[in-house]
Amino acid sequence: MFAHCEIQDLDDYFLELGRRRERGSYFYRICGYNQAIQEFLQAYWQAARARGAVVEGKIPNPSEGNLAYYEEVLGMEFRFEKEFLALGLKKWLPRMTPGQREQLALSMYDTLTQMKRSGKNENMQKNAYVKFMCWLYYRFEQVIPLLGQEILPKILYEGEIGSYELWFLSMLSKAGCDILLLQYHADDAYLSKDPGSKLSNRWEMDGMGPFPEGFSLKALSQEMARRQDEERLYGPLPQMSNCTNAWISGQIWENMQMSARERGTDPALFYNCFCKINGVEDKLTYVNELYQLRLGLERSGREPLVVEGAIPSPSPEEIQQIHRGRYGTVEQMLFDLSKNIRYPNNMELQKLARKAFLDILLEASKREGMGLNRLMGRAVYLLCWLARYQKELWEGRPLPEVGCLICLGGCKTDREALFLRMLARLPVDVLILNPEQDPECELEDRLLYEIFHVESMRLPQFPGDANGAQMGTVAYHAERELDQVLYQDTGIYRNRQYRKAVSVTLRTMYEEIAILWDQEVKYRPNFSIVDDVVNIPVIFAKVSGVKDGDAHKYWEGISKLNNQDAYLVKGAPFVRGTDENPVKPHAVEFFKKGKLRRDVIKSHAVYRYGFLREEIQDHILDKLQLLIDQKIIAGTFENGTEYTIIATALNLNTELLRMIQGFDFTRKNPKLIYIHTTEGQISREDTILIAFLHLVGFDVVFFVPTGYRSVEKYFAKQLFEEHQIGEYIYDLRVPDLDAPGRPSWRDKLFKRGGKDGN
Repeated sequence: MFAHCEIQDLDDYFLELGRRRERGSYFYRICGYNQAIQEFLQAYWQAARARGAVVEGKIPNPSEGNLAYYEEVLGMEFRFEKEFLALGLKKWLPRMTPGQREQLALSMYDTLTQMKRSGKNENMQKNAYVKFMCWLYYRFEQVIPLLGQEILPKILYEGEIGSYELWFLSMLSKAGCDILLLQYHADDAYLSKDPGSKLSNRWEMDGMGPFPEGFSLKALSQEMARRQDEERLYGPLPQMSNCTNAWISGQIWENMQMSARERGTDPALFYNCFCKINGVEDKLTYVNELYQLRLGLERSGREPLVVEGAIPSPSPEEIQQIHRGRYGTVEQMLFDLSKNIRYPNNMELQKLARKAFLDILLEASKREGMGLNRLMGRAVYLLCWLARYQKELWEGRPLPEVGCLICLGGCKTDREALFLRMLARLPVDVLILNPEQDPECELEDRLLYEIFHVESMRLPQFPGDANGAQMGTVAYHAERELDQVLYQDTGIYRNRQYRKAVSVTLRTMYEEIAILWDQEVKYRPNFSIVDDVVNIPVIFAKVSGVKDGDAHKYWEGISKLNNQDAYLVKGAPFVRGTDENPVKPHAVEFFKKGKLRRDVIKSHAVYRYGFLREEIQDHILDKLQLLIDQKIIAGTFENGTEYTIIATALNLNTELLRMIQGFDFTRKNPKLIYIHTTEGQISREDTILIAFLHLVGFDVVFFVPTGYRSVEKYFAKQLFEEHQIGEYIYDLRVPDLDAPGRPSWRDKLFKRGGKDGN
């Protein structure tokens, strides 16, 4: 019989028998998902379809007709003997070779022996034997001739496996089959049938999470078929590809003026930039900077194509030049329309342009409400604009040289956004200038490098000559130099001077919480700035009990802490695992190989933090990565908890987001007060939220008058200081804790403030 062997890598499944470390078969089950498993399953599914069997759902029990034919051929006699089993196989499956028959008879005998040892009586063994024989004949006959060959047949089983099915697959494994089980709902059901995992091994690897909702072999095969259709759609692919933004330093004016050789030397790449600048860094010099950019590009032989305001719509004459017909599918339509892209003097550019056109529009076709006619309208616009501007962008410019397009005024329509996204995948620098910070700009893309400035200004035209160019005066530059001197290493800080911060937990006495609570962090012990990173001393504490048993003073003290910088939670749980969370279904997409996929997150439709300042978005994602890396939450990298962490941290409510947005790392930090007066447990999601806000820079204080162990449950390690301040009191009701002068929620809603409410 074949030995039950272990693998070191999933690809070991595809090794021929003679190349395996041990001469044996593999029987594994997969209970989790990541991208590597997705790719492996695609290959294994194809192998099982070609040489083996795919079982979607349970193996059906033999029908009455199946049993009647079995009885006609073999009768209903059963003897627990190797010779009897071998003779039965010879009559029942006469096309088997003697070697295959002997191998299968031995493995069947061994399996029935194991069943006997596990307590199965002779009648149960007979039932198993009859079922096995019917399954071999009616469901797995195509597998039998492959037994004993150098390339082992593959069986892929999807679903919660039954006991007889498990014994049957174990028998085939010992006869020379590789087996793989897909368990979508963890491992408990399987282990109830094979408690010691003696029949199969469980596969484990880093980064595994739960299977995505709706995952199945059927969906997998449909996706593979779709990809094959796309491969036929694209035809010959280009030899070169774009390296967009990866080479830039962030000094966009200088980067855009660099030659192709200065940008990079890989012959398989062209190096372009795709950047959007919102607002202006300095109103006084902005126009002159644009003018100097234009001069620099012209001197290098790359006169930019400048579009001011919206890209003019195609004229009737331009639309008429696009050859099109009637179509039944998206793929048919895009394949035919892509033939309008013709550059006979530069076939590589033609392949690049057709690929970019198909990539962008296939992605657009998946949007809700994007019907065939609507998609064709956008495709025609892209083809018209491509034909209109191709001469200015590429004529006389061999690869890897790149053209230059500057759009002044943002991107107002999704047609323009699609066109600019397509160009960004071609040999073109695409620069979008939005000096007025128009919020209606439609452009979003994972490749886009976006810069935000505070100042805004109106600029209807791109400077074409020196008229109107502005230069800084002597006094202006002197002020700038003084600004540098004043705010460097003096203890005085500009508003939001620093972009990065690290939380440092303060160990304090209980009485010090009230003293430190309202202080700016720069005045707290252990505040420092190292390499432009602010070390923020924060409070992270649990207060157990009630001092002197005086509930009135207890609530009065909490009320004083509940100032305008604080967020109050008055009961557990605050966040539940069952709460609606649009991020949860996509959390697996956002995390790969232990790292957040930031471009994917920021470009995804469920990402809600795009309105925050860029440095705050980066701060949030930095702390989310840190929360996962440090395994602060119990279960991280063990049972998919990392995906719960991602879903929770990316689904904060608006008030918390506003507190983070307004956080200046050198001034007062936001606060979280969590009051827990009952026996109920704080949820895992609450623990994630609290740990995350602590890393972001919040002061966090738990008030637990009962002294119960409620806060600690989901922390893998204790980060907070616990203060035992008095006797435990139970069943306290939380009163109105609005501090004097703090606006109520009604005042916030109607924006009332001041003593008279005006």
